[in-house]
Amino acid sequence: MQYLIIAYDKKDALQKRLAVRDLHVKGAKKMIEKGKIINGGAFIENDNMVGSTLFVDFNSRQELDEWLENEIYVKEGVWDMEKIQILPVKLLK
Repeated sequence: MQYLIIAYDKKDALQKRLAVRDLHVKGAKKMIEKGKIINGGAFIENDNMVGSTLFVDFNSRQELDEWLENEIYVKEGVWDMEKIQILPVKLLK
């Protein structure tokens, strides 16, 4: 199933984001190769990254949640998981 993920960063998380960004991008590229991440990018405010948006494709919501548990931006406290939005979508191809 396809999902849209909208994940804003926690307040003052920019330095954490930048510190682990290379690991995040490396992991995202692997997930793109597996067909799990369709596309994604950062939200920008005042020339700074403040969150992320992703279109993903997982077999189940449980599989998505398991991936999120191991996503570096989650593990390192960059994304504000109390405000994350995960919406089922059907993308045009």
